[in-house]
Amino acid sequence: MSKVTSVIEELVTPILEELNLELVDIEFLKEGRNWFLRVYIDTPEGGIDIDQCAIVSERLSLVLDEKDPIEQNYYLEVSSPGAERPLKKESDFKKAVGKFIYVKTYEPIKDMKEFQGYLRAYTEQGLELEIRIKTRKMTIFIEKEKIAKARLAIDFSSN
Repeated sequence: MSKVTSVIEELVTPILEELNLELVDIEFLKEGRNWFLRVYIDTPEGGIDIDQCAIVSERLSLVLDEKDPIEQNYYLEVSSPGAERPLKKESDFKKAVGKFIYVKTYEPIKDMKEFQGYLRAYTEQGLELEIRIKTRKMTIFIEKEKIAKARLAIDFSSN
C-alpha cells in the first residue's frame, strides 16, 4: 500500500463507519497526464447506490480539502467495486467461499499463473480452488503468499 492510499484509508474510514459502509479498495494512479484517486466502497450486504457514493465523495472531498494530503492535482472518484470486486482482506475471501473467483499468482502452480474457479475453502495458509481443465474438475491449493491478485469473477461456462 502506498503512502497516499494509507493516508486516504485513515481519512475515509471514519466516514464509512458512520454510514455503515465498507472500504473495498483505494487506487491512486496516473492515467495519461491526470492523477486519479479512486475509492471503492460497498455495503456489508453487498450492493451500493449512486447516492451513497455521492455522500461519501462529498464528505471525503471536504476532509481532503482541509488536510490536503496529496501534492498534485487529481480527480476523486468514489464508486462501487462492481461485479468483479477485488478480494484483498481475509473477510473478503471468507465471504467469497462458494463463489466463482479469479486468482493470479506470482509464480506458476501446475504450470499456470491464472486460475478461475469456485473458492471451496479459505484458511490462514491459503485457499482451495475448484477449477475445470477441459472436462475435468480438480481442486488446487494456492498459498496466500503466492496470490498476486484475486477478485470475484463471472462464470460464463455455467450459462
